[in-house]
Amino acid sequence: MKRFPWVFIRNFVSLQSKAFNFYENMRNLLLILMLAISTAVGAQSAERLYNEGKSLYDKERYTEAVPKLKASAEKGHKKAQYRLGRCYDKGYGVKEDDQAAFRWYLKAAQQGHAKAQYQVGKCYKNGEGVEKDRNKAFLYFTKAAKQDNGKAQLALGKCYLKGKGVAADRAKATMWFKKAVKDEQDGKEILQELREEASLGDEDAKLILSLIK
Repeated sequence: MKRFPWVFIRNFVSLQSKAFNFYENMRNLLLILMLAISTAVGAQSAERLYNEGKSLYDKERYTEAVPKLKASAEKGHKKAQYRLGRCYDKGYGVKEDDQAAFRWYLKAAQQGHAKAQYQVGKCYKNGEGVEKDRNKAFLYFTKAAKQDNGKAQLALGKCYLKGKGVAADRAKATMWFKKAVKDEQDGKEILQELREEASLGDEDAKLILSLIK
């Protein structure tokens, strides 16, 4: 009796296994490629929607802007999330809603959007759309200030000056006040507002101006 060709069977099984592994690898590669294409298309779509919405927003056509901004924001576009937060904050094209404004600001802030981080800080500081929390206000003002947001730098300086959310530290307060008034985008406006407030008798504004001399 001839011996059963076990070597042949073993080789055949090995080839089948390799073919199966090759198929699985190709299938996984195809899935990854399809996911990458889908993500890229989604990102382009979100950017397009944001640009269209922002253009309408800038023209003060808020009612038309909101649907596009919302569609983009829901796709995770942080600039659209921030802008949609502004719409709910100010009642632009939608009914004013502090809670909705906070939610959208927070989504953008969590993606590192500096202006949104400043707005989240304000919400926590003033209890607008969320419960007041000085510690969280300080945290978000810090995040935005470290990204050179002038208004956040001023707010952070006030936290250090008054000891709100952090131990009082006049030296750090002064440092942040000086950064705020030197900010390229908002510095001149911040300084002008401080001078106006001081002229009206605001003691905090007078103190800040004396510290940045």
